[in-house]
Amino acid sequence: MAEISATSFPSSSSSALALRSSRNGSLRSHNVACLRTTSLFQELSVKRSQLSGNAVATTTTQVPRNLSCKNQATAIRAVLSGDGQTAVSADSKSAGLRGKLKKVVLAYSGGLDTSVIVPWLKENYGCEVVCFTADVGQGIKELDGLEQKAKASGASQLVVKDLTEEFVKDYIFPCLRAGAIYERKYLLGTSMARPVIAKAMVDVAAEVGADAVAHGCTGKGNDQVRFELTFFSLNPELKVVAPWREWEIQGREDAIEYAKKHNVPVPVTKKSIYSRDRNLWHLSHEGDILEDPANEPKKDMYMMSVDPEDAPDQPEYIEIGIESGLPVALNGKALSPATLLSELNTIGGKHGIGRIDMVENRLVGMKSRGVYETPGGTILFAAVQELESLTLDRESIQVKDSLALKYAEMVYAGRWFDPLKESMDAFMEKLTEKTTGSVTLKLYKGSVSVTGRKSPNSLYRQDISSFEGSEIYNQADAAGFIRLYGLPMRVRAMLEKGI
Repeated sequence: MAEISATSFPSSSSSALALRSSRNGSLRSHNVACLRTTSLFQELSVKRSQLSGNAVATTTTQVPRNLSCKNQATAIRAVLSGDGQTAVSADSKSAGLRGKLKKVVLAYSGGLDTSVIVPWLKENYGCEVVCFTADVGQGIKELDGLEQKAKASGASQLVVKDLTEEFVKDYIFPCLRAGAIYERKYLLGTSMARPVIAKAMVDVAAEVGADAVAHGCTGKGNDQVRFELTFFSLNPELKVVAPWREWEIQGREDAIEYAKKHNVPVPVTKKSIYSRDRNLWHLSHEGDILEDPANEPKKDMYMMSVDPEDAPDQPEYIEIGIESGLPVALNGKALSPATLLSELNTIGGKHGIGRIDMVENRLVGMKSRGVYETPGGTILFAAVQELESLTLDRESIQVKDSLALKYAEMVYAGRWFDPLKESMDAFMEKLTEKTTGSVTLKLYKGSVSVTGRKSPNSLYRQDISSFEGSEIYNQADAAGFIRLYGLPMRVRAMLEKGI
């Protein structure tokens, strides 16, 4: 409980507020000296007995023992309720419990976590909250009713941007061209999506005049790093708030309790037993029985692809057109990047293509088990890599493959805007400029098989490779080549045998 009293100094121009609070059985006093203002002391000219109750003064992160209020400083107002409880707070422009921010752009999904982050930001940072949602192909259902949810949670507005084409063209396709695969399996679906979303948040922050950005990533995952490295790279002056690293909320029940306390509508959708992330490239599944690597995923968990056992009994053949290392057409029809990927997701999903079950090493040090569905992406990787077998020489393929490992590592770690990664992009673009042509693929019960490839820039020469005679290649030349190529091995063997 707390008690507030007003005391006049000998000078007629000043007075003091004394806040006496009981904590741990002891009585503590905080004095706030202020110049006299009529409105402040009119509000406090009530019986001291009416001022008993909970009192909070939040003009700074913590109320110091002696706080000076000069001239137009924020007045502390006592709001009396019928039962004698008192709430004392700064006005709407004052700091929150943890500090003061002007306006925060929040990465918002409409789920429970981001819904409670809205009032938490307002309470703890005294700020206006602008919610931001990016459409990266996760499905229209996830966007339904978001504006109403955001405003009901206390946001001033919701900004939604369609980033689908940008996501595929400027983020997915560069990774595809680089051949970036993390730890032999993972096609980087979530890793590629975070920087395009974070970049858009920085843009929105500039548009609305925000001085901070916030996200709902936990302190145990990779996404917090991916978001924040992008923020640092594009606008180092923006402050970053990560509630999961600050608040006392420990789980879903705590979040629901906080939501009810702050009159935030609690999402009524059934809580999935899995943690999922979806975009146009993939769908990931984590949690529940997947946390034990020994458990086989349940058949009904998958959402983008059918079980290969239930796929059609007849194979389907498709042709992917490629220009300078990037896919541009399906079965002879030119399509935009997002449309092409969307159609391949449908086709690949029908045949059970692109299921990956792996244990990966997270950036923060722990291992995690995830199951990924990437039907269209798996098809595109097979097509692009196969065409490179015609257009790239041996040394180029080896260097490209070695750099692809580092490229994938950097994307996984959120270093999208790192100068090294951007330099590798320039290398990959130059190296694959002649990778143009088409690849024919056979899709059948979870498998992707290459049945044909052709390119106007092919380095494959049938007249040279044929077992028939050739004027360009003289088989007798091989003897001298072998002797020179094997000379180091021959010299070592001679040394060991004393020859």
